[in-house]
Amino acid sequence: MIDWSRIEAADCAVPTDRPLEELTRALSRALADPDPLVRDGAAYSVLATWIARGVIDAPRRLALGDEMAARFLDPEIQARTFAPLVLDMLVEKGDFRPGWVDSFERWYPTEQDLRGHDEQLGWLHAVAHGADLLDRFGRHRKVSPVRMLDLAAARLTAPTDHVFDQLEDDRLARAIARILTRPDLSEHDATAWLTAIGTRFGTGTGRIGVPVPAHLSNCLRTLRLLYVLADRGVRPSAASAPRALPHREAVKGRLAEVLDLIVKR
Repeated sequence: MIDWSRIEAADCAVPTDRPLEELTRALSRALADPDPLVRDGAAYSVLATWIARGVIDAPRRLALGDEMAARFLDPEIQARTFAPLVLDMLVEKGDFRPGWVDSFERWYPTEQDLRGHDEQLGWLHAVAHGADLLDRFGRHRKVSPVRMLDLAAARLTAPTDHVFDQLEDDRLARAIARILTRPDLSEHDATAWLTAIGTRFGTGTGRIGVPVPAHLSNCLRTLRLLYVLADRGVRPSAASAPRALPHREAVKGRLAEVLDLIVKR
């Protein structure tokens, strides 16, 4: 058994007693392990470091990305929800395949298990981890930002009985806001994705005496934070200054209209 903690403690130096191919396969398996101490511990740190440093070469990274894209169909929830984190690392490194976007697009709005954290499995975070990859793809020059905004709308309007409880709405709102900073977005495209939400929810679902469905609550909270980010700007990364949305006023205006439709009594 590979001691990833020992490798992490040695500044992620590559062991010389095993081939890199074997180590990469072991890391991939670890990122689907049901034990959160394995999946979300030293193995995650080592994989992220080796990808960033180029220890894992481009052909192996592409193969790893294909494996993660296929993992969106895995029967185990922790395997599905950690796949976008690995793809995010790979795309940040400069690796990309259109099929990864296709697989993510099929999975994200259809995932039913939206638990943020589980006592046995640890962090799952399907919506939040997916939001990170949505953000990465949405700002990638080879991916249409409109496609990712429409995907965000599909996730927000997908029925669920689970109320976001681990800041998933925050992560998704920030991802959307970052996509909306793309300079190639027209004013129409920056706001048109909200029409599907207004159409889906603007039908009296906020009436007095009617319980608010979980997916409607999730959508409201996400859009409200998005309004704040549209107004104040969004940080492209934690260390950067806020960036204004090119179509700030149009986005705020359309958000206000859709929110008014949803909560109309």
